[in-house]
Amino acid sequence: MLRPLLFAVASALVLGACASSPSSGTSRPEATETPAVVSPFSLGLQTANELVAAGNTPTAIQRLMQLAGDTSLSPQQRSEVLHKLGKLSISPTGYDAEGAVEYFNEVLTDFATTAAAKQSAAALPGAKATVTVHLATLESVDSTRSDEFLALFNLGRHLEAIDVMIANDILPSNEELLAMYQIGYLCEDPNLTGRAYSVTDRDGTVRNLRFCDAGK
Repeated sequence: MLRPLLFAVASALVLGACASSPSSGTSRPEATETPAVVSPFSLGLQTANELVAAGNTPTAIQRLMQLAGDTSLSPQQRSEVLHKLGKLSISPTGYDAEGAVEYFNEVLTDFATTAAAKQSAAALPGAKATVTVHLATLESVDSTRSDEFLALFNLGRHLEAIDVMIANDILPSNEELLAMYQIGYLCEDPNLTGRAYSVTDRDGTVRNLRFCDAGK
């Protein structure tokens, strides 16, 4: 007895709903939301920030270099991108101290009235001091080949550093090897020949890498 009664109540509810709903001929179209348009500037900075947060500063730098060449950027935006390039390049995982000096100088020369120019002016002395330290290492007779490699790599002279590394059979730390992988000097390709380097990625993945250039 209960089931027929429930069925009758349910049928009445459905019929009531149908009667109260507007007919298809008079129904209003549903409102559609217009997707937000993200500018290349905002998207580029967001991507770079996410890469840095994931421990991939070299790729973030490459992304910002692409963004700096975008002709749609305003002078203000381009100055911000160049300043951020300088900041990342001089950071411990940026490995491009000389590049940082160039970026800061470019902001000061080409965008002198922007907020980024003030920030670059404040950051420039520290970047120059870092370059001076690395250059002193290269000039010192007491420096080892490993010291020379590190100085060159941190200055941003990566190919010179790799030449020193290979000629002297230097095994860099995981950080430098990972940077070489992120920049694109080392590749994970079983078809490559030459010495293999075991590298632990940020997520714990162990990669067996070799120089992408088979001549290395």
